[in-house]
Amino acid sequence: MNKLFRNLFIIILIIIFVVAFSSSYLSLSMDNLAYVLAIGIDKSPDSNSDLQVSFQFSTTSQASEAGSTEKSPTVINSVTASSLSTAINLMNSYMGKELNMSHCKVIIFSEQLAEEGISDEIYTLINNTQVRPSSNIIISKCTAKTYIEQTSPELENLISKYYEIFNNSGKYTGFMPDATIGTFFNNIICTTCEPVAILGGLAKEQPSNNMAHENFNITANESSIEGQNGSENIGMAVFKGDEIVGELSSLETIAYLTMHNKVDRFLISIPDPEVTGHYLDIYLTPTGSTKVKIDTSTSSPYIKVKTKFTGRIYSMSENSNYLKPEILDAISNTCNQYLESVFSAYLYKTSKEFKSDINGFGKTAQSNFFTTNEYNAYNWHDSFKNSFFDVKVDTSVKSGMLITQTEDS
Repeated sequence: MNKLFRNLFIIILIIIFVVAFSSSYLSLSMDNLAYVLAIGIDKSPDSNSDLQVSFQFSTTSQASEAGSTEKSPTVINSVTASSLSTAINLMNSYMGKELNMSHCKVIIFSEQLAEEGISDEIYTLINNTQVRPSSNIIISKCTAKTYIEQTSPELENLISKYYEIFNNSGKYTGFMPDATIGTFFNNIICTTCEPVAILGGLAKEQPSNNMAHENFNITANESSIEGQNGSENIGMAVFKGDEIVGELSSLETIAYLTMHNKVDRFLISIPDPEVTGHYLDIYLTPTGSTKVKIDTSTSSPYIKVKTKFTGRIYSMSENSNYLKPEILDAISNTCNQYLESVFSAYLYKTSKEFKSDINGFGKTAQSNFFTTNEYNAYNWHDSFKNSFFDVKVDTSVKSGMLITQTEDS
């Protein structure tokens, strides 16, 4: 019995020592790491062949800031190098700590660099096991370094938290996609689709006020927002392979998200069919999934798109007749015509101007062929630019909920 207690005592001591020293080792390991929150990649201003890579670091632990009401400080350091891997290695030496990418939320590329192709950087990041596939990709209309420096969220103390949640607004505004490095990489090597990224820029010091009834058809750098956050994210960057070929506005981004069934609701303004010069704000919610049919019997694909929405009138004027069924039918028809025009223009822009199938229609077209060889022979990436589109929208608009309930009661 005494021997049993002695052995048990020894085992307990061993466990205590293991836990104590492993905790110290973990603490020591964390002290030797520099946690990267964001990476900005630009062309070097001094060399056409080099990169300028900016790293944003957190100077305090997440735990120590969890209950703080003060802004969490960050450090931004830049290095010029021949490649991203070399830049990371040089920064390791400068910081005296090993860079850890596991908390990196966003990767920003300058538009200038994206025009020349970013596949080398994408492959390098994807090959790094610490970089999360869920990290968002932003294409900045200013330099990536300036974008990081100007980003200062007003409602978040931890900028890492802002980087993690900012793109959620796309679900209820439709103004930006959820564009991650994992999806971007998959679409670069995809034979049936093309990649996209979030479009970023700087908020203007003197915003424009001439946006009445333009449906906020804008991109980053063009909004009328005034605030402390110096950066903004509105619209999309469109790629053909790893090179940017154009950008889409907020309204065109709504069309993109509708095609992908990735928007929960969005607001648009349409001409009031009853009052000339007056516009109505309509909040629309998709009903079911967007339906796509593709005819590939000729070298010019014929693509039919059908989508349905329910809507609520959000702008009301005194003595309005928006409760009458015939008026609501007229508003619904106006919505249909407006959205069909917007969606058609978007589809022809991506196919004719950008020649980029960011909608992934190639995946649907692929089902028309019996073998992969037949699909490859059709050469979808080149044939897509010859596409014709037939867009049908079915919208059912109702009056504002509170007013409708009052009327019914």
